Amino acid sequence: MITKEQVLKALSYVDDPDLKKDLVTLNMIQNLEVEQEVIKFDVVLTTPACPLKDHIEHACRNAITHFVDKDIKVDINMTSRVISNTDTQLHGIKNIILVSSGKGGVGKSTVAANLALALAETGAKTGLLDADIYGPSVPLMFGVEGAKPQTKKDEKGQNKIIPVERHGIKLVSIGFFTDPSQPIPWRGPMATSAIKQLFGDVDWGELDYLIVDMPPGTGDIHITVSQTYPIAGAIVVTTPQQVAVADANKGLQMFRMEGINVPILGVIENMAYFTPAELPENKYYIFGKGGGAELAEQYSLPFLGEVPLIKAVADGGDNGYPIALDKDDLSAQYFYEIAQRMAQQLAIITHS
Repeated sequence: MITKEQVLKALSYVDDPDLKKDLVTLNMIQNLEVEQEVIKFDVVLTTPACPLKDHIEHACRNAITHFVDKDIKVDINMTSRVISNTDTQLHGIKNIILVSSGKGGVGKSTVAANLALALAETGAKTGLLDADIYGPSVPLMFGVEGAKPQTKKDEKGQNKIIPVERHGIKLVSIGFFTDPSQPIPWRGPMATSAIKQLFGDVDWGELDYLIVDMPPGTGDIHITVSQTYPIAGAIVVTTPQQVAVADANKGLQMFRMEGINVPILGVIENMAYFTPAELPENKYYIFGKGGGAELAEQYSLPFLGEVPLIKAVADGGDNGYPIALDKDDLSAQYFYEIAQRMAQQLAIITHS
């Protein structure tokens, strides 16, 4: 008779490649059942966006074949449980991730929207907060410009905003509460107060990830958000252009300042190169080459990936259907791969 102890012993030889520990020690083997002709168990990954899911499942099957019984049937349920990277949580949100840039015009909002959608498509409960209160773009990018969020009273009798739901994620933006044709001339204290309401007065429910599209630069909102809320990590978006990299460098350094200390999950290079549809093998480096990768290397940070300059990506943001929704499109794959690397890096930091 095969025992549970034999199975666990075999699985103790399977390491999580990122966390550098075996699955049994990490308590990732759950609901183990040993029957006469089949071994059943769950492998509980740290994120549904795990890029090594297939590798880990294959390693488990090999371990049982090699150390237990090569003929027994193995039924593995690959599942996940996202845990928080911080000691405290905000309204049931496990991980708040800031998407930031040193300057405007680098496609930060496009990256934030598509990363949120890519995470949701893997099965993660995901929200997107448009914290760029000077130039909110989420309503346009998701085709919900006319949406007016409802409110409800919580258990304390206080009014809470109900996020707008679109494409499987929860959305909140200052753009839902303002006239899109009018500028928003916020003073510093007003901006700070508004952003606190967007964070604190919303009924987000249970979320694995809240992606926050930050304003460009390094201003009041960045300091307020970083010092007030339990931030799991930040992503820095840049283009290869040296002026953009220089500003991204400042934004990166801000998150490392004493009193802020937000972990940097990595750097993304947007508009990395242009490839014409009629010349798919050609790459034209319009804005320079490798600036984002060099910035990541300078600070020994993960380079999460690059996104080419593709018209379909811009069109998706304009028509309310971001490119990540079209999983078969090659352009969408860039965002899925980056989302996996980001979730992977967050899991590494959480377990370190």
